Amino acid sequence: MVDTPPTSPEERGKPQTRHTEAISTRGFVLLALGVVFGDIGTSPLYAIREAVRTPEHAADPAHVLGVLSLVFWSLLLVVTIKYLVFILRADNHGEGGTFALLALAPRPKSSPTRIPLLAAFVIFGAALLYGDGMITPAISVLSAVEGLSLLTPRFADFVVPLTVLILVVLFWAQRRGTSGIGRIFGPVMAAWFAVLAVFGGREILRNPSVLQAINPVYGFRLFADNGLAAIPALGGVVLTLTGGEALYADMGHVGRRPIRLGWFCVVFPALLLNYFGQGALLLREPSALPNPFYALVPPSLLAPMILFATVAAVIASQAMISGAFSLTRQAVQLGYFPRVTIVHTSKAAIGQIYVPEINLTLALASIALVIGFGSSRALAGAYGIAVIGAMVITTIVYFVVLTQTWKWPLWRALPLVTLFLVIDLSFFGANLLKIPHGGWFPIAVAAVLSLIMATWKSGRRILAAEISDRMLPLPMLIDDVADSPPLRVPGVAVFLASNPNGVPLVLLHHLKHNKMLHENVVLLSVLVEPVPEVPRSRKVEVRELGHGFYQVLAHYGFMETPNVPRALEVALSERIRGFDLAQVSYFLGRESLRTTGRGKMSRWRKSLFAFISRNARSADHYFCIPPDRVVEIGVQIGL
Repeated sequence: MVDTPPTSPEERGKPQTRHTEAISTRGFVLLALGVVFGDIGTSPLYAIREAVRTPEHAADPAHVLGVLSLVFWSLLLVVTIKYLVFILRADNHGEGGTFALLALAPRPKSSPTRIPLLAAFVIFGAALLYGDGMITPAISVLSAVEGLSLLTPRFADFVVPLTVLILVVLFWAQRRGTSGIGRIFGPVMAAWFAVLAVFGGREILRNPSVLQAINPVYGFRLFADNGLAAIPALGGVVLTLTGGEALYADMGHVGRRPIRLGWFCVVFPALLLNYFGQGALLLREPSALPNPFYALVPPSLLAPMILFATVAAVIASQAMISGAFSLTRQAVQLGYFPRVTIVHTSKAAIGQIYVPEINLTLALASIALVIGFGSSRALAGAYGIAVIGAMVITTIVYFVVLTQTWKWPLWRALPLVTLFLVIDLSFFGANLLKIPHGGWFPIAVAAVLSLIMATWKSGRRILAAEISDRMLPLPMLIDDVADSPPLRVPGVAVFLASNPNGVPLVLLHHLKHNKMLHENVVLLSVLVEPVPEVPRSRKVEVRELGHGFYQVLAHYGFMETPNVPRALEVALSERIRGFDLAQVSYFLGRESLRTTGRGKMSRWRKSLFAFISRNARSADHYFCIPPDRVVEIGVQIGL
């Protein structure tokens, strides 16, 4: 009997569907190489050099093998097992990152002035990532360009100016978006990892004995022989993990499966080959320690490799910059950061955004770091503490999600998280030694940004409570309008209401002073849900309140940018006859904040909140409201 091919449309489509999914997976793996693995993929430029650093500027064989053992087991335990196997499972509707993880945790009731301890951890972790975003472009590009001094010592004086020029061009180009050049990031980084593997593998073949460093005994022996003197080596090993947090934060861009495939099939083998190749070279030529990465490269290929490394460093920097933009949008939507300018640079990809304020801050900080530290070796002291600090906080929040959201018993969750914390805290302790040598910088940045975010969150809660106390219930307003109708004029008036349970103060002021209302009055509330994106079917809710009043609730996720006119068009085009967006008037409140002595938040923090509020991006710009259709009414509120 001969089997006949499937004849139904569903059966005929199955093989093609599998083929299409395979192509899609390969494409996303390539995208992951360019977007996700850029930071960790450029760590070989400087990591081994810093971990094996000795006062004699020459490598000791036992020290080299001990460091390589720590590198292997760190990449295996932290990146592979902790992030790839466990943390990536904690996705919030496909999105990752500290704020997405926080949204998975139960939300405890908190006072208007106090932020829950877990949220405070996340705020500090997010602030640390901003410090990482400032350092990554500086150290990546600087370490790549420093290869010029190997061509000839005369180029040494041009390293810093050329690095600054590259950074200026990199940050200037952000306003144009990355949708065009982003297509080549994946292939370029795939070639980069291939080159890492080839040059590292070539040296391993010359000295295969270096592979014995896989034995963890060499790592233990490093500490047994050197005691506390080996701690700086552990601080250098952390540099091989930079970018590990990005694997989780960028999960929403490419998906869990492509990240895992990219790591196991390409990135992890290439990194190990290059790190062990540098170790094999140092065992053979200890004097290569000042720059073992470029020492792997044949002299005839040194110039092209410097150019290639610079391109890879730019791609790694681009990933961190784009990540800072996405992190900012999440923080704004969740109420932890004041409104900023968010420009969408691609019509096809919603994640392609540009935040001018953050871009300028990162640019100035990165350029200042290059000029101030002058070399990647000096700058390495500032690097690492931000990364490992964020990793510690991710572990803590993950434990809360395991036990309170997923209901894991303690006997199951505690050993796993304890293992992760022991490793993370060991690295964190080693990096504390870097504080006098530049490690203070990311901590200072995190402290300032944490203060700003915590003050903004608490201030907005106090402001919301104050407004709520002065608000009139909606039914009472409708009854008053029915009993004593004011003058009604043609058109549609939209009043933004931060609290959907009452009448906006701006509407009360408008009615009190102008003694009239539009024929159709819309009370619009923009609500942010603890999910990345809200489905279109649940995006807009409309309630007709009678007497020409409508309540519109527009729901958005923390990865979305609200668009008020679009929400109104969906909500009202079929409810109000002749509805025309171009004729809508928007009434916004401009709060004038007065600081008082009362309240639980200190006076100086109230003053800081008022200053931030005055300088935040206007609501009409953030909500995509046409400025020529806006009427602002001042409202004075005491804090």
